[in-house]
Amino acid sequence: MNLREYRKKRRFDVSPEPSGDSESGPVPARDLLYVIQKHQASHLHYDFRLEWNGVLLSWAVPKGPSLDPSIKRLAMQVEDHPLEYGNFEGIIPEGEYGGGTVMVWDHGNWTPESPDPGAALKKGDLKFTLHGDKLKGSWVLVRTRGFGGSKRASWLLIKHRDHFASAKDITVEKPRSALTDRLMAEIAREAGGDVEKAAEADPPPDSAGSAKPTRAKRTSAPARRAAKKRIHAK
Repeated sequence: MNLREYRKKRRFDVSPEPSGDSESGPVPARDLLYVIQKHQASHLHYDFRLEWNGVLLSWAVPKGPSLDPSIKRLAMQVEDHPLEYGNFEGIIPEGEYGGGTVMVWDHGNWTPESPDPGAALKKGDLKFTLHGDKLKGSWVLVRTRGFGGSKRASWLLIKHRDHFASAKDITVEKPRSALTDRLMAEIAREAGGDVEKAAEADPPPDSAGSAKPTRAKRTSAPARRAAKKRIHAK
């Protein structure tokens, strides 16, 4: 596993994405990183990443993760990313590879449930436990025979049945950044990106997790006069 393909696709003098040059040698023993980045590029998808062997193994999940064990989410494996990418939130300039807005939607660490994760990955059946801000509990990535004409491996991301399983849509209920509590449009606005395009990835303003502070209702003129009369009568 290396970052050759990752670096080949990017111009680091144009894009603020990390080059991964600082990654070298074995990583000290610690919890393995886990991150999901919400990415509004040519289309909205969620980049699911697990640290392994000094890089972030990465899968693009078009519909995002589901807490419902009966729902299998397609996960297209993409190039490995550097570990420092796990903290990247901002704008990839339009015209660059993956141009658009990137949000750190969830982060934390993960624990392999397989005694040999490398062998499980090779077999195409990786079971693991997530310890994220939003996603928790037992999950599995299962390799399939492929999807469409893609040459890359296709996987399915599936939630196991445990007390963290749910029928609620976590991507709608918790749309804000786990890193900065911002919505996609806010990230784009502050970084000088395409706010309108980024806003397409946000839920409506009155949806859970995105509602703006409610404004006090303006009292009508008759009601104000009636209130004044009551005050003067006291």
